[in-house]
Amino acid sequence: MARSSELIDYLLDALAPLGHAGGRAMFGGHGIYLDGLIVGIVIDETVYLKVDREADRVAEATFTGEGCTISQAAASVLMEQVQGVALGEIEAMNANDLMDTLGREVVRMRPRCATLGLSTLKGAVKLYRREQERHRATSEPEEGGRRDGTSG
Repeated sequence: MARSSELIDYLLDALAPLGHAGGRAMFGGHGIYLDGLIVGIVIDETVYLKVDREADRVAEATFTGEGCTISQAAASVLMEQVQGVALGEIEAMNANDLMDTLGREVVRMRPRCATLGLSTLKGAVKLYRREQERHRATSEPEEGGRRDGTSG
């Protein structure tokens, strides 16, 4: 996907009034940033993750994409399950959690399809955490304060 694509340009224009908006090629698509934090990834198949930063929880999770019936159903069920869930709980999730919901036979027969949504979601949380930490490390200290939280 070229940086000049209409969708990327549209998203960056729409975000511009909210702060510094930018894009960077990644994962065969583009990461969309607002004030140095990633707010979305645009790829053919997209997972949107909106995090409540104050509570460190998923405020809203949706997906669009193509794939087999099992991957679509598993992703749909997963998105419903993670509404309001703490990011730490998502990081701790595994295939056994999906087995309990989807049924062991479904997950055993097509494990990669059944866990694709979970793998993508966990990857998004990991990327969010990494970008959040990078943003904290590079942000300017408050007036009169230092980066270590002390003043003077």
